[in-house]
Amino acid sequence: MVETFFASCPRGLEPLLTEDLRAAGAADPRQTAGGVHFAGEWAVCYRANLHSRIATRILWRVGQAAYVREEDIYRLALETPWPQWFVPEQTIRVDVNAVKSPLRSIDFVTLRIKDAICDRFRRDFGRRPSVDTRQPDVRVQGFINSDQCTLYLDTSGAPLYQRGFRQKTVDAPLKENLAAGILRLSGWQPGMALLDPMCGSGTFLLEAAQVALARAPGARRDFAFENLRDFDRATWQGMLDAARATEKPAAPATIFGSDRSPVAVRSALANLDRAGLLPAVSLASGDVLEVAAPATQGIMVSNPPYGERVSSDDELAAFYPLLGHALKRRFAGWNCYLISADTRLPKLVRLTPSKKTPLFNGALECRLYEFRMVAGSNRGKTGQGRD
Repeated sequence: MVETFFASCPRGLEPLLTEDLRAAGAADPRQTAGGVHFAGEWAVCYRANLHSRIATRILWRVGQAAYVREEDIYRLALETPWPQWFVPEQTIRVDVNAVKSPLRSIDFVTLRIKDAICDRFRRDFGRRPSVDTRQPDVRVQGFINSDQCTLYLDTSGAPLYQRGFRQKTVDAPLKENLAAGILRLSGWQPGMALLDPMCGSGTFLLEAAQVALARAPGARRDFAFENLRDFDRATWQGMLDAARATEKPAAPATIFGSDRSPVAVRSALANLDRAGLLPAVSLASGDVLEVAAPATQGIMVSNPPYGERVSSDDELAAFYPLLGHALKRRFAGWNCYLISADTRLPKLVRLTPSKKTPLFNGALECRLYEFRMVAGSNRGKTGQGRD
């Protein structure tokens, strides 16, 4: 039976998410800001959760209706057949997002949806599910716009960027799916040299190593769809076994990382080790201004310090010109990709980007700057991008 789903993702990565969904067998993908609507059987949903490196969540649409007031939304939720999909002994959580809604309190809408679910179970079973806001068995997601309310069941559970092995973090890490998207946008492929010289807790390195070793991003975690009554365990287990059968053993790959902070390097080491990916990555301590290129050509990706990660604008103004000089002097033949919310970055590094891609790191609007390094200065070259 064909169902309707919505996959969310970091804004700016919707075309890449569409590629993932098509690969999973999705039909009629339709992009919108922050995600993609699509149709498919449950096997498509399972496959997208297992294999998409870009998606944040996969939501299953279970109800939709026009509304004028909160009680219209309550009636929609009350008429939705929740007992077909889970039992009153399971715990629930309800979240609501709104865009241009005339209703005054989204918290009150959330409460009314929760009340309706509980009232439906009381009517059908004489007992209701409990609420667990931290680790619920079932997550219900409501979305309301100016005149429509849509209800979803979350098939993912924990966000899909949580691959199931991150242990240590440092300040302002990128989400894993944003890092995976940046790697795709850079054109990096296994076998090409990859360097993150400001690696922090190792997000780019972890994502690249998974790709190099053909690890499905969801192969080592649980999903919310496993808690639904119609879960097809045999189909899911077959997918999971097939994904694990294609994995390559951990072995050295041309993936390199460094950071000037010993704490960051230890964090990256711990994360790679826990994931079983440490043999694939060469990691060392080192200042980005002194790191040598590990190959004659390759891809550099990095999330340099900006905003809350530095103490002052003066510190940035001093650092960025040195960074630009280091790139010109040490990375001729490389394509360098820097993501930043600081629109002054190209001017401060004194390099002209060949491309600028708008992306969002959470709610923070950023640009992914591409610098194609050649011998000598890049100043004066015409950039292709636009802010």
